[in-house]
Amino acid sequence: MTLDLNSAGAWLADYAAQIHENADLLTDLDRQIGDADHGSNMDRGMKAVAALDTADFDDAAAYLKKAGMTLVSTVGGASGPLYGTFFLRFAGAIGEGDTAGVGAALRAGLDGVKQRGKAETGDKTMIDALAPAVDAFEAAGDSLDTALTAAAEAAAKGRDEATPLVARKGRASYLGARSADHQDPGATSMTLLIESAARTLVGR
Repeated sequence: MTLDLNSAGAWLADYAAQIHENADLLTDLDRQIGDADHGSNMDRGMKAVAALDTADFDDAAAYLKKAGMTLVSTVGGASGPLYGTFFLRFAGAIGEGDTAGVGAALRAGLDGVKQRGKAETGDKTMIDALAPAVDAFEAAGDSLDTALTAAAEAAAKGRDEATPLVARKGRASYLGARSADHQDPGATSMTLLIESAARTLVGR
């Protein structure tokens, strides 16, 4: 299979539904170590993305680029620029949408988020879910199905492993040691994105 326009639309529609379903959870996680708006912000942004009509775009890259621009313009705080950058970089590297293209797109998205947020693995951010997902995808071989499944498992593991850490970036870092033992909302929403990709794209 390849990540084409139709499958990209299915992916982001599923992610929008997951964000809406988990909006209260994301907000509650953010209330503990942030400013309590991650769920509502992401829900607003993904509703706007879900309203995009794939029929208006020539290919997956154009659609995903517009999704990134939509998130930048509709999601407040740091999440809009970070998720927007992820999709803009992802769209620019997707190529033919095959395994190599999706792997390159994920790597480009990760690099973009790192550059935008100035964060690295272990800082207790969305990168703690995204980086291990990209590494697992690249290590999984030539099957897109296998790679996405491995990426989803690695994202969830990375999210959980970040929970005991002390935040070094973002608003949570203001809490110092008190940020430890709290699940990071950004790592949680990023895990939902990778899990959504595996759920909607595997077997298509």
